[in-house]
Amino acid sequence: MERIVYLHGEFCAVAEDRRLVEYIPLDPAEETGRILWGKVDRIMPGLDAAFVDIGRRKAGFLPLKENSATFQGSTLRSGERALLQIRKEETGEKGAYLTRDLSLPGSYLILMPMNRHIGVSARVGDETDRARMLETGARLAEGRFGLVMREAALEAPEQALREERDELLRRWEAVTRGEIPDIFPAAELMRDYAPKGIDRVIRDEPLPADLARQLTEASNRRITLPHGGNIVIDRCEAMTVIDVNSASSRGGGSRRETVLETNLEACREIMRQTRLRNLSGILILDMIDMDTDADREQVQKALEDAFRLDRIKTVIHGYTRLGLLEMTRKRTRPTLAEMTERKRPQG
Repeated sequence: MERIVYLHGEFCAVAEDRRLVEYIPLDPAEETGRILWGKVDRIMPGLDAAFVDIGRRKAGFLPLKENSATFQGSTLRSGERALLQIRKEETGEKGAYLTRDLSLPGSYLILMPMNRHIGVSARVGDETDRARMLETGARLAEGRFGLVMREAALEAPEQALREERDELLRRWEAVTRGEIPDIFPAAELMRDYAPKGIDRVIRDEPLPADLARQLTEASNRRITLPHGGNIVIDRCEAMTVIDVNSASSRGGGSRRETVLETNLEACREIMRQTRLRNLSGILILDMIDMDTDADREQVQKALEDAFRLDRIKTVIHGYTRLGLLEMTRKRTRPTLAEMTERKRPQG
């Protein structure tokens, strides 16, 4: 597979085998991952949270209890300043979701200076590999900070892991000196895809015509599959529903073979559209009805294999009692549609 990263003053993009899989319009208002200082406006005991002034019209929302059981932060009081990180950008009437459990990501490791947790990416499924990576993580952390071992660390030499650990610690020391790092989507893309392999980086050029056309199609509700089927994508308030249809599928065999082929094609396109549109939260997939458990299992495995290319944490939960495929994807920034709407001129 050929992977090309496009870096431009107005966007970042990634193409795999001439198919556009990521497009990020650069928006100064998008600051997910940014570390900043905030002032506690008010404590809400009933919510076990605080509203924090971070210099925006909407106050940020900060849970008082962090997920990590080893979080090292002190108790907050009203009026106190705190070093925070934006975990999720503001949406609608909700302010940014904040955390005091800071994280500094690298290609192989995620440094968590405010806790002592050692973890391994959920993408690493083999228990022997997980145990080995946990031992390596504990050895690298030496009880001084937390670390998450990313999937790319599985095959990386320990010396490379130590070098990245030291670089992340230097970045953290700069933060403690008041040098708050900026978050650049371009750096994030390069960091996340470097272990997977980048064949070319193209700078300051517009997208080629075929990729620009694919970007335009990413706003379509209906996407046609190579052999005549289609998928229909509907974004709801609480979830995204994707319906797979045979339409005019031109299968070369029996109905069962045509249905299976269409569903397998749909898995690849669902993966691409999910990454390109940056869909997140709950996704419900209504595949074409299949007659056998073997076919259903093959389709679920194809979906899991396709999403291994995704740099965002995605979990395929399996089939519901109604036969729908359920999956979740971590929200890291607004969807492509939301970011495009933000950049649209007002008037």
